[in-house]
Amino acid sequence: MIAQIAQTALQPLATRAPRLREFLLFGFKELEACVFAGSFLALLTLSSWLRVPGLARYDLLFLGAIAIQLAMIALRLETWREVAMLSLFHLLGTLLELFKTSPMVGSWAYPEPAFFRIGSVPLYAGFMYAAIASYMIQAWRLLDVRLTSFPPLWLAFALALAIYANFFSNHWIVDLRWPLIALVLLVFRKSWVEFRPAERVRRMPVALSFLLIGFFVWVAENIGTFFGAWVYPHQRSGWAIVGPAKISSWALLVILSFVIVAAVKQLFPRERAP
Repeated sequence: MIAQIAQTALQPLATRAPRLREFLLFGFKELEACVFAGSFLALLTLSSWLRVPGLARYDLLFLGAIAIQLAMIALRLETWREVAMLSLFHLLGTLLELFKTSPMVGSWAYPEPAFFRIGSVPLYAGFMYAAIASYMIQAWRLLDVRLTSFPPLWLAFALALAIYANFFSNHWIVDLRWPLIALVLLVFRKSWVEFRPAERVRRMPVALSFLLIGFFVWVAENIGTFFGAWVYPHQRSGWAIVGPAKISSWALLVILSFVIVAAVKQLFPRERAP
């Protein structure tokens, strides 16, 4: 929708300033790809001031996320098959949240009450992970993403599983984050992601896309913690920035999402975008 309007509005630049047009089209397509993540982040921000009598803030976020998802289906921005894929990320994220917020770990906490919760985790938390996958699904379609020299799916899945397992095991054994990052660079060293902002196909190394998405998730995380969506131990006496070292964690988690989306796109390909 946004991209189609921009495509028409920017058409006069096709001959006068083609690179500017391509850059702007890329920005508008990225904006549309972030429709779920952006809407949810906006709701999270507004919930700091918006109060519904009898409804806890975390419950408002949960119901609001469901409403956003239903609206995207009604507007045909996502299909039920894609929603099923997002549900998988919701589940994986919730399992990670249950572990990280448990008393024996305490990596972060949700200090406010909620009715819709499992243990210490409000159910809206899973949508934060699903938002990453939603962005990938939308960007894949809008930018006509294709992968070249992608490693065998079994190898990519094995690496993604090792990354996910390390988020749990690093509390008992040595943190394998940096060896895993080295493996990512090795496994994906020949892999490129091709995308088409306008007519011309552009490309970048797949590993670089992991880092860039991880960086923007880190920015969103700082916004979320600033507005009290959750709290890290060093933020209990007042907000403080989440250190940039967390970018590596998000980049690794992005790989898990990317591999699953890539697998589905390869197993169930669709026609290229016009």
